[in-house]
Amino acid sequence: MIKEGLLAELKFEADSTRKLFDAIPDDVLDYQPNDFNWTIAQLASHTAELYNWWDITLNQDVLELDEYKYDKGDISSMENIKAKLEENIAGAVACLENYDPAGFHSTWEMQSGGQTVLPAMPRLSVIRSFLMNHLYHHRGELIALLRVCGKRVPGLYGPTYEEQAGVE
Repeated sequence: MIKEGLLAELKFEADSTRKLFDAIPDDVLDYQPNDFNWTIAQLASHTAELYNWWDITLNQDVLELDEYKYDKGDISSMENIKAKLEENIAGAVACLENYDPAGFHSTWEMQSGGQTVLPAMPRLSVIRSFLMNHLYHHRGELIALLRVCGKRVPGLYGPTYEEQAGVE
């Protein structure tokens, strides 16, 4: 039952991520609010990458960041970032569909150089926090940056203020 609920949430939220990515035009990809934050392209790429972490979370006991490699590809256009998103969503869904739910209670942790970054916790907790809540956090950042750039954002959980108010 838990697995089915997670699959439904994963698929629903993947559709919301697609909707958000469809609203990001190429002309804002280089926008960076300051010199220490990512550009919109980098943030969108990282958001797409989060779906890649389902396999690591479900099939490894420890993520050692020093050994982790991710090929983000060419992030100079949203079409490229969206292609990577689709690849990663397909992998996440397949991974969860094939996962034995008995493993949800086994532990997982993240390390960097052998030092604990995220302490060992049940995989189910990692899915909720590190995968899903992390996704929502970065989508919120993308929405805020799009608004700063004067771009419309889609309603992910119902209509946006702009949609309700008829603001163009």
